[in-house]
Amino acid sequence: MMTPSVTIIGAGLGGLVLARVLHVHGVDVAVYEAEPSPDARHQGGLLDIHPGNGQPALEAAGLTAGFRELILEGRESYRVLDRTGAVLLDRPDDGTGERPEVPRGALRQLLLDSLPAGTVRWGHKVTGVRPLGDGGHEVSFAGGATVVARLLVGADGAWSRVRPLLSAATPEYVGVSVVETFLFDGDTRHPAAAKAVGAGSMYALAPGKGIVAHREGGGTLHTYAQLVKPQDWLAGLDPAAVTARVLGEFGGWAPELTALIDGTDVPPAVRRLCTLPAGHRWDRVPGVTLLGDAAHLMPPNGEGANLAMLDGAELGRAIAAHPGDAEAALAEYEQRLFPRVAAEMADDDLYDVMFGPDAPHSMVAMMSV
Repeated sequence: MMTPSVTIIGAGLGGLVLARVLHVHGVDVAVYEAEPSPDARHQGGLLDIHPGNGQPALEAAGLTAGFRELILEGRESYRVLDRTGAVLLDRPDDGTGERPEVPRGALRQLLLDSLPAGTVRWGHKVTGVRPLGDGGHEVSFAGGATVVARLLVGADGAWSRVRPLLSAATPEYVGVSVVETFLFDGDTRHPAAAKAVGAGSMYALAPGKGIVAHREGGGTLHTYAQLVKPQDWLAGLDPAAVTARVLGEFGGWAPELTALIDGTDVPPAVRRLCTLPAGHRWDRVPGVTLLGDAAHLMPPNGEGANLAMLDGAELGRAIAAHPGDAEAALAEYEQRLFPRVAAEMADDDLYDVMFGPDAPHSMVAMMSV
């Protein structure tokens, strides 16, 4: 069957901003998402929305007022600790910051609620995409369903099934493995850990490793233990073994810091950080393009989601500005995308700062500028 004017694969923030901007401009759109429902999994922790990309994207989507209602006051504060728990840098949120923090899941729900019912088709996992020779593409889903897309957008993340239409690039491991944990009701049940985290974000660092945590709503402490390790370091381990091995790497660290790992209220989630090549780009292919991690996957540095939303806003505006001329719209979008992303990826040395030989003092120096 034929789909609407624009077919988006992936209901992350970038894909949803694109869908919303197209809807605002009266362009018919459908979003296909592999997850079975909006609440099928936790949507991540806090997200700082930047004035140069995320905030303008939400303004283009007509959602600035709704976004402002989601802001968690005081969460722009941050601190850097050493392994003993000593605070080396403490920057409170004085209300003058430009990067307000919002819950990622709530922001995604704001976007979903802004779209007409049925725009997002849940439970559609892409198994393949093939060109039809006329600028159209046939998308196949698990279970046998197919759809023909006249303008196809891959907003489907790191392991995009749309990307191979445009590029042979695949994500490469950057050498950092992450174990994600949650402590609920931290102020009551884990007061020492809650005090260490503070009101916003905490970075407890040493060469080759670190514990990064932030305070979400309701006293939840969301933690990422990050270690410079081989890709298969935690492969095949059950949750208890993962926790034990990670704790072994933080032997001698302050107990209020290691409690963020061994006190977890959910099984630890293992993530391996990957990136696409710096300056990733592709030649123009009729009828298809990429946004967000599908286009410019980079290690988490606070920019990825913001860039994805800006991608969606700029692509949506380009499509609306060129009715009936998809190629002009895609060419305009990609001409703006490539240099912006190349600059972001070339400047990304955050992990050298966080886990290099001078950590945590190198982080203090960077954050003190």
